Amino acid sequence: MNTPETLFPGRWWHALPDGRVQCDLCPRDCKLHEGQRGACFVRQMVIGAMQLTTYGRSSGFCIDPIEKKPLNHFYPGSSILSFGTAGCNLACRFCQNWDISKSKDMDRLMDEASPQMIAAAARRYGADSVAYTYNDPVIFAEYAIDTALACREQGIRNVAVTGGYIHPEPARELFAVMDAANVDLKAFTEDFYHKLCVGHLQPVLDTLAYIHHETDCWLEITTLLIPGQNDSPAEINELATWVARELGPDVPLHFTAFHPDWKMNDLPPTPPATLIQARRVALDAGLHHVFTGNVHDSEGGTTYCPSCHAALIIRDWYDIRRYDLDPQGHCPHCQTAIAGRFGRTLGRDGHAFGPRRIPVRLAV
Repeated sequence: MNTPETLFPGRWWHALPDGRVQCDLCPRDCKLHEGQRGACFVRQMVIGAMQLTTYGRSSGFCIDPIEKKPLNHFYPGSSILSFGTAGCNLACRFCQNWDISKSKDMDRLMDEASPQMIAAAARRYGADSVAYTYNDPVIFAEYAIDTALACREQGIRNVAVTGGYIHPEPARELFAVMDAANVDLKAFTEDFYHKLCVGHLQPVLDTLAYIHHETDCWLEITTLLIPGQNDSPAEINELATWVARELGPDVPLHFTAFHPDWKMNDLPPTPPATLIQARRVALDAGLHHVFTGNVHDSEGGTTYCPSCHAALIIRDWYDIRRYDLDPQGHCPHCQTAIAGRFGRTLGRDGHAFGPRRIPVRLAV
């Protein structure tokens, strides 16, 4: 059942001398007149204050494999309840979820879903985690934080799938309640962020460094490779070198394939060979765990021991074909600890959730 738009008091804003309000959630710093919405479309000035218009209104509830987020070193084989809202604070011309992130027809997309309802649904369907995804939890941070707290009360983990375009103060509060995050590092040039995302690179790098160094949130990174835009070996080497130097070699990096969509329908899909080459460049730059996504590539989907190079978790897309970590998350061949968050067994009771997608209803 669709639910009408509601207003929830927003945080992270301040009043301006001219009667407008400024949103302090993300680096866009939107300055709004009465009734005006921010660039994300879901934050609005109403009666002199900032309001979130999507609190308790969500879309796209599905149970997915954790590998789809993608997270390869966060409880492999587990299941995750995924949902999103509408809107986004970046304007990526290549958006792969544009029907949700760019939607302004929120009544068509949204169903009622309180934080407690989402936590209860995750528990009822046996999901190990909840993912805040599809658009970006940054723009519905108040809702995401409350839902994460409700999930923690039920023993359910929380995962943010985000572009990382957020100011430091709200970042501290959001990632304090997240157990893992996959951050889209969309490219490694300011020109790309400016022209194709209407944003900036440095705030995303700052978010990555903050998550990795200042929180207990497990971090993985995804870069969507777009032909002719961000897929040169030189740029990939620069990106991977920065990750290795600033975050360390154990942060997993995923390269995924672009398909023509939204406002970039004139480019071809990413060839699998581009992903394979990018993975090799990143490994040569010193990273230990580099993966290819959206393609069938067994080598690019496999976790290898960084010490003895044994194949430890063999994947084909979202299907785990072999799992060879000991209960402590160590390589059984040389006892090297593998970076990540691992259970004592694969998935639940030694069985992976597998490459399934199960739509769910929140109402009992």
